[in-house]
Amino acid sequence: MADVAGEVDRAFDALLPVPDDPRADLYEAMRYAAMAGGKRLRPLLVRAVADLFAVDRVASTRVGAAIEAIHVYSLIHDDLPAMDDDALRRGKPTVHVRYGEATAILAGDCLHALAFEWLAHPDTHPDPFVRAELVLDLARAAGPSGMAGGQAMDLAAETASFDLPTVTRLQQMKTGALIGASVEAGAILGRVPPEGRLGLRGYAHDLGLAFQIVDDLLDAHGDEGKVGKKLRKDADAGKETFLTLLGPDRARAQSRMLVDQAIQHLHSFGSEADILRELARFVLERDR
Repeated sequence: MADVAGEVDRAFDALLPVPDDPRADLYEAMRYAAMAGGKRLRPLLVRAVADLFAVDRVASTRVGAAIEAIHVYSLIHDDLPAMDDDALRRGKPTVHVRYGEATAILAGDCLHALAFEWLAHPDTHPDPFVRAELVLDLARAAGPSGMAGGQAMDLAAETASFDLPTVTRLQQMKTGALIGASVEAGAILGRVPPEGRLGLRGYAHDLGLAFQIVDDLLDAHGDEGKVGKKLRKDADAGKETFLTLLGPDRARAQSRMLVDQAIQHLHSFGSEADILRELARFVLERDR
């Protein structure tokens, strides 16, 4: 994880050079958000899956950085006063606090656009069909049927009462879609046909739900210093979550069951998939 995080930071450093013109603050804001640390779970998933199919690591790092750019843009916008209104992210002032709301909005906009520019560029992969499929899959995962749609449902949850199937769908879109896109991207780079990705898709589906259940547990019972942001916000907003609907004991049991299922989906792979298995266990045991 540390190795991939370092490679992603180096990729962002190369892809986001600060220009000597009035856009400098915009680029500084993008770099501030993109190179702020974090687990880099999504780039690591791209790398781990791509490695199963002997994909060049320069390509998987670049694709991982593109998906991480979408994740980072979503965090910048999510922290804005009109959304979650957060002052801290990963233990640092959020982008709008540091650079102002207008620059934060534009930094998010630019990272969103750059993600697709990077994927579509020939430096990512020599095959234009691979690049086109990467762009299409990430667009679906980031848009109204994926992450952004899930964020809209999350905003609606502040004034509506959601049942368990609705909360599950919300989180599959808001959190699970980019996790799924990361796994899918590794397989696309490896030129695995869609029918050969079923086990990996099952892994991603269960991993994404387990990740969100643990997030809900951390929001309620985590250490704010370790998590690096304000906690207990879901409860304060009156939102239904996996924790409120299942209770802490059932939620923990459900997350363990989902991780076991995720690992089981990898049964057709040998030791070459051990990083994916360890990642699933990490999601269960993490404290931030």
